[in-house]
Amino acid sequence: MKPPAMRSQGRGLQLYTLFYLLFLYAPIILLPLFAFNSGTVIAFPLQGFTTEWFAQMWGNATLRRALMNSLTIAVSASILATCLGIFAARASTRFEFPGRGGIMGFILLPMVLPEIIVAMSLLVVLLGTGVQLSILTVIVGHTLICMPYAIAVLSTAFSSLDRSLEEAAYDLGETKWGAFRLVTLPLVMPGIISSLLISFTISLDEFIIAFFLAGNEPTLPTYIFSQLRFPRAIPVIMALGTVLVILSIVLLALGEYFRRRGNARIGGSPTGGLM
Repeated sequence: MKPPAMRSQGRGLQLYTLFYLLFLYAPIILLPLFAFNSGTVIAFPLQGFTTEWFAQMWGNATLRRALMNSLTIAVSASILATCLGIFAARASTRFEFPGRGGIMGFILLPMVLPEIIVAMSLLVVLLGTGVQLSILTVIVGHTLICMPYAIAVLSTAFSSLDRSLEEAAYDLGETKWGAFRLVTLPLVMPGIISSLLISFTISLDEFIIAFFLAGNEPTLPTYIFSQLRFPRAIPVIMALGTVLVILSIVLLALGEYFRRRGNARIGGSPTGGLM
């Protein structure tokens, strides 16, 4: 039997956890409720069930353009961040070189810097060098933001890999590139896929960098922000938000699945941390 004080403390922690989860996820739960509500005013009571807002969402040409821009940016940034992350993670986990800790800390710095500072700095540099703002500049900014997360995932995959597997490949006559391509790369592939999915999700949802660097090209976050001024557009935004939340949850779940699968495959802890 637990003492009454411990039981009381346990109930207090349970209530705190419950209220915390409600505070964190209640706004997300409200999104689909109002997305399928036939009323144009975001308020209770709900008026009825409808899918009209989803139909208007798919029929909006500007929204489709913003969606294509965001998908182009997210795919490009995730591929670039993952490729660069592979080089950085490989170097940091396999080689000793002067200043390794400082260099890796510098690469991971965008993870802790305020995004508005990063966005303003990039804007000043790009305008100062005469670069025209476009989708390409957003891709550069998103790659910078996504790289620390890609490196965090990939460093776990590379550090958990048994080095004796590569040494066995060398003993059998493989070159360093051959051992990396035939042995290392397949074993860390779940981590690479996880990095791609997480980077894609971060880029797709990112607003501040796109707001500063997109120029006249809309992305989904900037389009949503511009439509918040029009009350009749809010239900369509709720429908779009519902789709984005579902997509983000699916991608993050897939990323976590591949990360755990990669850790288990190479002998690490499936529930281990990213760093």
